[in-house]
Amino acid sequence: MTHEASSALLRAALEAAERDWHVFPLRFGAKPPALHGEASCTGTDECAAGHRKWEQRATTDPDRIRTAWSRAPFNIGIATGPSGLVVVDLDMPKPDDDADAPCGVTSFHALCERAGQAVPTTLTVRTPSGGRHLYFTTPPGTRLPSTKGTLAKKIDTRAWGGYVVAAGSVTPAGPYEAVGGSVAAPLPAWLLGVLKPAPKPVQAPSVAVTVQSRRYADTALADETRNVTTAQRGGREAALFRAARALGRFIAWGDLPRSVVEDALQGAGEAAGLTASECRSTLRSALNWSIAHNQQRRETA
Repeated sequence: MTHEASSALLRAALEAAERDWHVFPLRFGAKPPALHGEASCTGTDECAAGHRKWEQRATTDPDRIRTAWSRAPFNIGIATGPSGLVVVDLDMPKPDDDADAPCGVTSFHALCERAGQAVPTTLTVRTPSGGRHLYFTTPPGTRLPSTKGTLAKKIDTRAWGGYVVAAGSVTPAGPYEAVGGSVAAPLPAWLLGVLKPAPKPVQAPSVAVTVQSRRYADTALADETRNVTTAQRGGREAALFRAARALGRFIAWGDLPRSVVEDALQGAGEAAGLTASECRSTLRSALNWSIAHNQQRRETA
């Protein structure tokens, strides 16, 4: 790599730090962290916590950045959580996907339309594959997890526990380039509502499933159904998603049959104005996620 290209990477890292984004070096011409023992890390929630030294070592200190990038022409990683960012990753279909699989941009536009919201304008980076990274800031004190497919197919998000490759970085497939917007906009409230983790359940008595726990589940079902039915335009799909995430744990614990939850929320969503297909799609992804992430709750409560 030429001296000019190496200098350009350093400038891009410093410019990111000036935005108060925490940066760290990625391997030359690649995406994994250039930190000892982290060559196989992907920056997603699949990585063990011990593989996230990059998240602690990411910095905005210009002297540390100059020192790091003086050693090699590293690509640039942005630790999204410490930077107060959530980046919506709109991916392109892979060769083994279905022929009619939509790209992330198409899925995101459809998601905005279903929510009754305009497609947000914000700082956007084009990836070498042709995908898009949409940068948003999170409200102070908000700690969002990274997600994979939660919003829709081909849409992931990078927040705490994740990172993105910054504009200015180059891989054999091509460069990461800023293509729109100069400022990261605040994360829209409706997206924040969908991405917020489901509230932790009130701990049930550490006994086998009892009449009391069944009553608690029934009460939760009634409350969440009412929340969906009364949701206002623009927040209906987010309300349905939150309700399914909250109730999925009762399915995982055996307190409620999945069919009962699906029927109740499907009816509530349609009553609120969503189409049947929108309800089914939202319920499927939200319930699957919640059930998978609440398998052990009953045992540890």
